[in-house]
Amino acid sequence: MLQSPTQTDAVIIGAGPVGLFQVFELGLLEIKAHVIDSLPEAGGQCIELYPDKPIYDIPAIPVCTGRELTTNLLKQIEPFGAQFHLGQEVTQLEKQSDGRFLINTSKGNHFLSKTVFIAGGVGAFQPRTLKLDGIEAFEGKQVFYSVKHPDQFNGKKIVICGGGDAALDWALHFADKAASVTLIHRRDDFKAAPASIAKMRELCKNKQMQLLIGQVTSYEVENDQITKIVVTDIDGQDQKMAVDDLLIFFGLSPKLGPIADWGLDIDRKQVTVDTEKFQTSIPGIYAVGDINVYPGKKKLILSGFHEAALAAFAAAAYLNPEKPIQLQYTTTSPKLHKVLGVSPPTFE
Repeated sequence: MLQSPTQTDAVIIGAGPVGLFQVFELGLLEIKAHVIDSLPEAGGQCIELYPDKPIYDIPAIPVCTGRELTTNLLKQIEPFGAQFHLGQEVTQLEKQSDGRFLINTSKGNHFLSKTVFIAGGVGAFQPRTLKLDGIEAFEGKQVFYSVKHPDQFNGKKIVICGGGDAALDWALHFADKAASVTLIHRRDDFKAAPASIAKMRELCKNKQMQLLIGQVTSYEVENDQITKIVVTDIDGQDQKMAVDDLLIFFGLSPKLGPIADWGLDIDRKQVTVDTEKFQTSIPGIYAVGDINVYPGKKKLILSGFHEAALAAFAAAAYLNPEKPIQLQYTTTSPKLHKVLGVSPPTFE
């Protein structure tokens, strides 16, 4: 028997920082939201890819990690009682005759929502994997595409593959914590912060870590454990080395997935929006954060927060076209104080 859809004013697809802030902006306007995400926990890329990597460009917060940012956003939205549906993808989105949107998920959940906010980052992203026969059997055991628990690698012989920020950041992080760190990249050219590249070369010079130019081409297994890898350099010469864990940072392969079938205008795997409402080509559906594109778009968390604020006001007008939307400030508005569950400030 098909369960009755959950009826709501708003569904947010994506529980990354921008999706979480979308909950806040909607909440200030007294719009309740359900949040759906394919990952098992809230936080998006901040949690999946760099939970302990410092972030320096969040206003008024000199530095915080991806995990800290997520924790603070979740605390900030507590007053609004958003319901989370994690570990599931939206498989279908269809506009109904009454103007609402029917949303189905991979876990068999159904929603009828008046508005939809797509905050899915780069889409249903998947890490680019190491292409070696049988290597997938060691994923999550000795082969990792993200670092969720850094302490588990302390004292280990670690090989890190990649040439971007994630690879260098973790190589620098583990340089004085692991038994050994070897960075492997297919060429001596890195797409990372210049300061990180300089620090990596300094550590290599001081023999605190090692850099190999080449690719992992095979591995050896004993007692169901990877014990050695073979690295082939640019001249075709092979070198064997002992290893405990492999950390692979080849970047992400963004996949729009079902979003591509929802009838939205899409440009190069991104959803086109206007810059007044951040509305898509379908009224009532908004796109915020890295998933959207418009002239001058910058893929920054800060930009996504701005987009979420304007999208929330647009949605409030869409939901109640006859009701004027007043701009109120959290510092002075008794109504917003009540919504947030805080006491009004006193001034002496």
